[in-house]
Amino acid sequence: RGAHASQPPPTTMADAAAAEAPRKRQFKKFTYRGIDLDNLLDMQTDELVELMCSRQRRRFQRGLKRKPYALIKRLRKAKKEATPGEKPEAVRTHLRGMIVVPEMIGSVVGVYNGKSFNQVEIKAEMIGHYLGEFSITYKPTLHGRPGIGATHSSRFIPLR
Repeated sequence: RGAHASQPPPTTMADAAAAEAPRKRQFKKFTYRGIDLDNLLDMQTDELVELMCSRQRRRFQRGLKRKPYALIKRLRKAKKEATPGEKPEAVRTHLRGMIVVPEMIGSVVGVYNGKSFNQVEIKAEMIGHYLGEFSITYKPTLHGRPGIGATHSSRFIPLR
């Protein structure tokens, strides 16, 4: 009965050295709903909207007002003025409800959180999300030790 027949033949020193040689890292190519970034940038707005979720589709179908267009225009200008290889200057905005589109990738946006502008660098993974998702509006609680009056035992104060 050939119980040991399924084992691979012994490897040589050359095979072991080839296996340990450093391989070039293969980066995962970004796709949005199966379409790569280059094709997304070439797409018309209505074709792109068809790929998005229903809430984003509804938003685009009801029409963009003047303010989102003004933001995109300012982002284009900042990108054009930036030197190649450098990040463009941040564009400040209160438009937390702005949906990230492929044209905005690589830009830096200062998103208002009610108190200050948080710098957000737009990446490909952000397509279809709102700018407000990347600028937190509250300060997360840091649960430390309880203060005075937090428990019943803190009422007892020794006389001496």
